[in-house]
Amino acid sequence: MTGEYQHTLDAKGRLFIPSKLREKLGNIFYVTISIDDCLSAYSLEHWNVIKAKFDALPSSQSRRMRQLFVNAACCELDGQGRILLPQKLRDYVGLKKNVTIVGVSNHAEIWDSEKWGAQQAEELTKENIAAAIEELGF
Repeated sequence: MTGEYQHTLDAKGRLFIPSKLREKLGNIFYVTISIDDCLSAYSLEHWNVIKAKFDALPSSQSRRMRQLFVNAACCELDGQGRILLPQKLRDYVGLKKNVTIVGVSNHAEIWDSEKWGAQQAEELTKENIAAAIEELGF
């Protein structure tokens, strides 16, 4: 998944998912917390890969990953291409009104637009881009 998209949450907590991301995520997908101050959205197929990896872990290791599942929501697109983001997830990352959705390889991230702007201001540097390209072997 790629791209950056600006949208707004409506009064009921519904968020429009851009058509290019809907194609990759499918009609039903999972949204959960992330290591950054955002939410991550995974297609059903990718979520099942994550679940299989989790199921294969010994319980001592799986406890640390429990929060990914406890704080996950199965989201289904409505007829207008929107999902309902649970209040708990919106509160966790501070989503109020303006939202930025970004495609990041195998998942999408859902950010408060102000936080995304600050993230971009900090990380979008020529040095960071050069380092990323080098790490990927280009």
